[in-house]
Amino acid sequence: MRVFKNKWFVRFATAENIDDATLCKAIEAAEKGLIDADLGGGVVKLRIARGGQGASGGFRSIVVYRRGKRAFFVFGFAKKRLANIKKDELRAFKKLAKEMLALNDVEIESLKKTKALIEVTCHG
Repeated sequence: MRVFKNKWFVRFATAENIDDATLCKAIEAAEKGLIDADLGGGVVKLRIARGGQGASGGFRSIVVYRRGKRAFFVFGFAKKRLANIKKDELRAFKKLAKEMLALNDVEIESLKKTKALIEVTCHG
């Protein structure tokens, strides 16, 4: 399972002090079927724990996800600031998912070189 975050998500995670280990825990939960919401088209919403508070009071993330293959963290928000994403945003995320899930390894490596994608190292 390869896990990535895009530039936008890197800025969000840095500002909110969300480390890679926390992202890995969210993906581990998703791999066990613990998904906050399956939004269709390879897009899921996952909870991300706020440091020391657990997932319920934490953040939500939009992840382009294919079980057992790849996960791309593309958007995040604090639940208290945003209840949910809008329909047009969901359409955009589904379009993005179609493109991202079709990327081959060479294309991913190219995006990593330009820092458009950062790979998250998860152990376990």
